[in-house]
Amino acid sequence: MLIMPTPSSRMITYLSLALLLTGAVWIWWSRAPEGATTQGAIPAPQKGFLAPDFSLETAEGGTVRLSDLRGRPVVVNVWTSWCPPCREEMPALQRVYQDYRDRGVVILGLNSTVQDERGEALAFAAEQGLTFPILLDASGEATRLYQVRALPTTFFIDAQGMIQEVIAGGPMSEALLRIRVEQLIEKSRLEEP
Repeated sequence: MLIMPTPSSRMITYLSLALLLTGAVWIWWSRAPEGATTQGAIPAPQKGFLAPDFSLETAEGGTVRLSDLRGRPVVVNVWTSWCPPCREEMPALQRVYQDYRDRGVVILGLNSTVQDERGEALAFAAEQGLTFPILLDASGEATRLYQVRALPTTFFIDAQGMIQEVIAGGPMSEALLRIRVEQLIEKSRLEEP
């Protein structure tokens, strides 16, 4: 026995097909043209995005602007003097800095001075014999810009200014630090013209 569709079921079928066709046309028409996406080129404090720019005072009274370091791999370590994991990983950061600075790697110790005391931070850096630049974030602007939620937090930034890795919390092992720095160097080498 053949069942004939009722007029109302035929109408539902036609409406469904019309909606489906309209949706397909809309998707095709509203697609982004190839190359129109940012491909991570907007600043955001996460892996795969451009590292947000900042300019901070150094412990010596100079200024460091992150964007001025383009062309070099950069490690930004956000820390405070009262943070036990921060204190524990500082010697590893210093050793890695000494071993890799001649290969163009920059390590920046970004003290979240808004959560610390300037004097305590400088005393700790001197006590540890830190020779990489110590940046003082007295207003907390860079700490907020990078959405730091744990101390320490370390950002591994390639020579093009793109964040390759974020490690929140610590202490970070020296072995992991060396692996990440080697990866930054290799990526920079591969992307040279």
